Amino acid sequence: MTQHTRPARPARYEDKPWLAQLTPQQRAPVTPPPTVTHAFREAARTVPDRVALAYFDGRLTYAEADTLSDGIAAHLAARGLERGDRLALMLQNTPHFVLALLGAWKAGAVVVPVNPMYKDREVAHVLQDAQVSALVCSDRAWEAYLRATAEGSSVHTVLTACELDLQTRNDQRVLDFARTPPGEGAEDLLAVALNGAGPPAGRELTGADTALISYTSGTSGAPKGAMNTHANLAFNAERQRRSGATPEGACVYALAPLFHITGMVAQLAGCVLNRGTLALTYRFEAGVVLDAFLEHRPAFTVGPSTAFMALAAHPAASREHFASFTHLSSGGAPLPPALVERFRAAFGPYIGNGYGLTECSAPCASVPPGREAPVDPDSGTLAVGVPGPDTVVRILDEAGEPVPFGQHGEIAVRGPQVVPGYWRRPEETAAGMPGGELRTGDIGFMDEDGWLYVVDRKKDMINASGFKVWPREVEDVLYAHPAVREAAVVGVPHDYRGETVKAYVSLREGALTDPGELSAYCRERLAAYKYPREVEVLPELPKTASGKILRRELRSRTGSA
Repeated sequence: MTQHTRPARPARYEDKPWLAQLTPQQRAPVTPPPTVTHAFREAARTVPDRVALAYFDGRLTYAEADTLSDGIAAHLAARGLERGDRLALMLQNTPHFVLALLGAWKAGAVVVPVNPMYKDREVAHVLQDAQVSALVCSDRAWEAYLRATAEGSSVHTVLTACELDLQTRNDQRVLDFARTPPGEGAEDLLAVALNGAGPPAGRELTGADTALISYTSGTSGAPKGAMNTHANLAFNAERQRRSGATPEGACVYALAPLFHITGMVAQLAGCVLNRGTLALTYRFEAGVVLDAFLEHRPAFTVGPSTAFMALAAHPAASREHFASFTHLSSGGAPLPPALVERFRAAFGPYIGNGYGLTECSAPCASVPPGREAPVDPDSGTLAVGVPGPDTVVRILDEAGEPVPFGQHGEIAVRGPQVVPGYWRRPEETAAGMPGGELRTGDIGFMDEDGWLYVVDRKKDMINASGFKVWPREVEDVLYAHPAVREAAVVGVPHDYRGETVKAYVSLREGALTDPGELSAYCRERLAAYKYPREVEVLPELPKTASGKILRRELRSRTGSA
């Protein structure tokens, strides 16, 4: 990793020391379109025959996708969906997701992305809280449980999609299911898209309008909806386009799920503003992804570190699979420095780190293309990048006052990508975004050059005999062990220490080690109160659909506090 110099410390975070890490092009002001839909229509006008969506062997041009999404918009309006009504979109990475998204926006609706792995109780909360009027989901999910879930809710229009449409390959590694006709109370999404009708008049949206209500669990309580505006999305997408990472019109592979804010903005919106091709393969399966890399030759993708770990561990993975990429980015889960180096040594590309939240519409800091993130010499933590020129990131103490550079505190973000608030939660908006500045709940620090480091979540800090232990620091040590594929560290109850450190790991294929050896490995590299007294080896660690390891599930295994 490259090392960084340390000039005299700036007086304030507002002085933006990180600007020195950016090229003149990356520092230049940007003028995003009002909405992603404006950018899509412009692409359909200027490059109508360019492929917008590639799905296995299926292709849709910008002109075709524009016409199909017009038909969906017309149908939704005819079924009574008004401007500002909410449409829940619950699909995997397929063209249907993009067509429904654009159709909803063309109809003037607010889209509520829903994780398709959600169960009935989780979906019911979203439908009720967002007062959803329309639902788009897979035909199988509608028949299995969503019809019953939607009963008694505000949903009056349902469109279902069969993911076997718009392609003929039927790759059973991910498309291992049968076709299901639209069930009672639902209509087929593709059929209504083919109705040939134009979009409804008078539904044009502006940057100030809400584009998404993105549900995020936060630190406690039921999930709450962050209101991402169209301006939020368009700004971050335009900043990405202007970074110089991806050539105009290039292919972007959708590694992150589109229902997640990273996939929505860094992949879908960024690709549209760049007038590129978005390659989709339903859901993550390492072999399918590697095949797609060879078929579509993407220039860019972004995903969690766990996805890159899985790709690197696949027996077929080779340098040729990654030869087309001009930039790889990781976000949504901590990126261990050891993984970056192992990946580069094996396959060539450097993985650029990034940091963001749903409330700041994906990235608020990233490693600029062409640069490498430093590693903090004291903790071994890899920097997540630097903020953009329009963003101010500060590190605050418990009283909300800025701490000196290099000291730990809560990360706070202010900029054009930060949402105006939470849906129907004015008190939580006021507490979490005082004065429009997002208090992230993440602990980190910034060095004098403007590189940002994320230490951990406030709630994940372990208190062992009064000493603070950040799980991330222990995990980074474990990732440096040659046998470890995945690692997660939690605090577990202890009669003497109050809490002690426990590590859960999964191993690389063919690796041989044992819990005692892994504990000893950490003991040699960490203070006595930090190393894991307990290590448990699992075949796989539990993860969210976006690839983030679920520490809370691991804590529940041991009844930790």
